[in-house]
Parts: sequence; structure tokens; C-alpha cells
Amino acid sequence: MILAEIMQAGIHFPFIAKPDIGMRGMQVKLIKNDTDLEVYLKLSKVPFLIQSYINYSEEVGIFYCKIPGEQFGTITGIVGKEFVTIRGDGQSTIRSLLIKNNRYLLQLPVLEKTEPVLLNKILEAGEKYTLVPYGNHARGSRFVDWSDRIDDKLEETFHKICLAIPEFYYGRIDIRFNHWESFKEGKEFAIIEVNGAGSDPTHIYDPSHSILFAWKEIIRHLDLLYKISTLNKKQKGLSFMRFAEGIKMMRDNARHVALISNN
Repeated sequence: MILAEIMQAGIHFPFIAKPDIGMRGMQVKLIKNDTDLEVYLKLSKVPFLIQSYINYSEEVGIFYCKIPGEQFGTITGIVGKEFVTIRGDGQSTIRSLLIKNNRYLLQLPVLEKTEPVLLNKILEAGEKYTLVPYGNHARGSRFVDWSDRIDDKLEETFHKICLAIPEFYYGRIDIRFNHWESFKEGKEFAIIEVNGAGSDPTHIYDPSHSILFAWKEIIRHLDLLYKISTLNKKQKGLSFMRFAEGIKMMRDNARHVALISNN
């Protein structure tokens, strides 16, 4: 039984279930009990992972680039993530509070499907409740550019983290923690996801940024990715993906996304 295997691995309720190959938070679910797990098993049409739920209060995505042959890498952007959290007034249901928030309203169709009973709950006045406990833009989290927090200490700590990942030159690492200063010291944090060459520099999604800023950052990161790729090819003899392989990958990905988006 899958639950026995999960427990044997040292993972206990609640935990996270998500597709082995994911996209934009699709089919990511906080599994709270046996019933949640049974429903997830029934609905999932793709291989998935079970991951311990890290109950730290903060989440960031840190983008890192390291030019092959250079000793140190660079943090090129940080995004802070504000979860879908509402505050009760002692009278309104969670559904009513969501409807009043233009951003959270977009999450209502998914929550109607996954949390129909919870939506009828009335929170006490001032009570806060987090409905989507993971930082994903498509699942309602607000992204804030924290790139101004980059400093020498953070880069030193993060470089050590990235060195522990073999051949990691480019990508975004998502991390949860409670206190920023402790994390900068390399304490009390957990890596929840490592994203590679397909990563977005997600600090561009800060609502205060313009589309011109976003384009500029995307071009900057694609330039870095091109430089890293060509150097790895030159120095290590790695080969580039052929056109036909790229087309096949895109088609396979489209089929995969269709499977996970229907759940």
C-alpha cells in the first residue's frame, strides 16, 4: 500500500503530492489525511511525487547563474511569495471573502472543486487562514521582487548550496524558511524545488514592474543561458538538442500538461 511506503520513508500527514514533471502548480495538493490521498490517487493520471510539507512561514525563489570555468556564481534575482491568505470578519464565509478579492477570486473554481466544505466556513473576526499553502503564481500567490536583498553574505551561503548540486549552472531554487537572517547564515531552511534551464526569473511578476522590465530580464537570462550552454559544449563536448528532438519534447509536454490540467 502506498501509504505504508510513505510512512516508511519518514513522511507523515500532512504532506505534498505533485506531478513528477510539473508546471505552474498544476495538480499540487496538500494531502491532510487518508481520504485526500485516496482522491489524489484516483484522479492523478501521471507519475507523482510525495514530499514532506515544510511548515515554514516564508517562501522565496532564488535565481542563480554560474559561468562554466568561473569559481563563483551570481544571484540574478529573488522573488518573495505571499500565499493566498484571508482574514475573517466573523460574518462572511471564506467563499464570500474570496469573491471580494479580485486576485483570489480567480482561485475559486479550483477551490470549489477541492475544498467545497471549507468555503462555507466563517472565520472569527481577525482570524487568518491560508487556503493555498505553497507559493505558486498561477495558484494565487502574489510575487514580490526581493532582489534588493542580495548581498555578499547571501551570495556566499547560496553559492555553497548550489555547489552541492552537480553541474548546476542555471536555474531557480525554491526555498522555505522562517527568518531571513537565519537563512542567510545557512540555518533553518529547506529546499522544496530545483528548477533548471526552463526556469522563469519569477521576480519579473512583481505587479510593480512593467512589461518592458520583464522583457529586459528575460533577455538577460536567455543571454546567460546561451553563454553557459555554448561554453559547456566547447569545454565538455556536450551536444545541443536537435530540432526534431525539440519538436518531440514540445509535443510530449503538451500531452503531459493536458493530463495534469484536467485534474
